[in-house]
Amino acid sequence: MTNAELFSEGINLMISGMGFVMFFLFTLIYAIALMSKLINQYLPEPIPAPISKSKVPTPPIQDDLERLRPVIVAAIAHHRRKQGL
Repeated sequence: MTNAELFSEGINLMISGMGFVMFFLFTLIYAIALMSKLINQYLPEPIPAPISKSKVPTPPIQDDLERLRPVIVAAIAHHRRKQGL
């Protein structure tokens, strides 16, 4: 085989390989879209129950930083002890 024939065969192989991969990816995209539609049709998300208003007051939500401050201080102290600082 000459160099031109080898180059031509390489180009043909490259184009057919890329075509096969593109076909597979498009098929995969459509299959996923179809499965999503089927799942949403036959298994819809349940409607959440309404929240009952109880007479028990809920405690106020603390600031996350204030709640995590002792944990952060303990982690820094542990790291310093481990490193010998």
